[in-house]
Amino acid sequence: MSHPRRRLLAILLSAFLVALCALAPLTEQPAGAVSDPPGPVTGNATYFDGLGMPYGGCGLPQANLDSPDFVALNVYNTPGDYSFYPRPLTGANLSKAGLWNNGLNCGRYMQVEIGDYCTGTNDGAQNQPFCRNGSWVSDAYKGAKLTMLVADSCGDSNAWCRDDPYHLDLSKDSLNRFVKNGAPIGDMYPGHWNNRHVTWSFIPAPNYSGDIDIGFLQSAQVWWPAISVSHLANGIHGVEYFANGVWQTAQMNGDMGQSYVIGGTTSGGNQYQIRVRDVTDTLINGGRVYSFTLPSTCNPCGTPYTKVGYTTSTGSTPTPTVTPTPTPTPTPTGGTGVSCGVDYQVPNAWQGGFTTNVTVRNTGTTTWNNWTVTWHMPSGVTLTSAWSSTITPSGTTWTIKAPSWSTSLAPGASATFGFQANGPSTPGPANITCS
Repeated sequence: MSHPRRRLLAILLSAFLVALCALAPLTEQPAGAVSDPPGPVTGNATYFDGLGMPYGGCGLPQANLDSPDFVALNVYNTPGDYSFYPRPLTGANLSKAGLWNNGLNCGRYMQVEIGDYCTGTNDGAQNQPFCRNGSWVSDAYKGAKLTMLVADSCGDSNAWCRDDPYHLDLSKDSLNRFVKNGAPIGDMYPGHWNNRHVTWSFIPAPNYSGDIDIGFLQSAQVWWPAISVSHLANGIHGVEYFANGVWQTAQMNGDMGQSYVIGGTTSGGNQYQIRVRDVTDTLINGGRVYSFTLPSTCNPCGTPYTKVGYTTSTGSTPTPTVTPTPTPTPTPTGGTGVSCGVDYQVPNAWQGGFTTNVTVRNTGTTTWNNWTVTWHMPSGVTLTSAWSSTITPSGTTWTIKAPSWSTSLAPGASATFGFQANGPSTPGPANITCS
């Protein structure tokens, strides 16, 4: 499925809105029109290829998400009504809001469980029942689970996105990473999919550690300082910025729920202080203040996302602590037993943890069967989760084996896997061998 994308607001118009916001007193962020589902709920599930460019519906590029497993929620809840309405939804249109909730469910995690599949036609056609001329049937994939991140919105004019309030649109690459009996199911897509039911509920971020990430969006500058806030323990319902001696409520950037347009501590300045509210409208970390500067290269920012470091404080006389801004890990290569190349990258890091993307390539002339990579991780690094591979740590020695659905690599072929770990992100692994 494809989703319409919003363009960023024009810089001059946005600057005008920022100026208006700076004049307004601090008010509570509205809670939105939609409440959380009462416990686990069941709905139709579809899939989509990935986030649009440069941003998903929440205001982050796909490369900067905390998880490779992500979903889109319905923008609208308008059974039988397939018209489009202006976004964000306001006034009388708030009654049409789906669980996207004008972006206020962005950055939240959910536990998703695979249910029955449809033996008939489940194509999301307007004014047609789901799974017509068939029935919902249980099979071996039922009960497989995966933790997923809300990163996009489903606003299409079909029955899935309009008639089913609990519909989820899942990232396609996640479908075979659902886990049952301790192992990825591997082959549900494409042969065993057929637009299934799923049961899901919101959960706090699993194994959360560290602190938030802050980045400026493309075209951000002094007069339009648009930021994205990510790596959240319990979603985000608001950002406040300190300007002219008082805290102000930041304007959400459209309905991109992790993106807000802030203001400087002084008019036209490039120094910023913010604090963040989670889905309970509570200030995170006891009201922690994050202080940062617009990079000199942002005149305006030329890339979709420019991550910045920050200092934090909790009182009127702050004692700053500097967040370590991650740098790319050197790319190791090597191996014995077979001819291979290993590319190891750290796209996301925070205090106390990181995620990686690893590509293994067969650089030889014969097929590499049951590919296995072994390396030594630095002391203090512990595995949290992995995808598209089986990783077995033994002290500092990690053994990575091919997933069941991609055990062999022909000459020149490659496989990609990843993992999340606790501990320092640098240095990377050493003594890499392939067998």
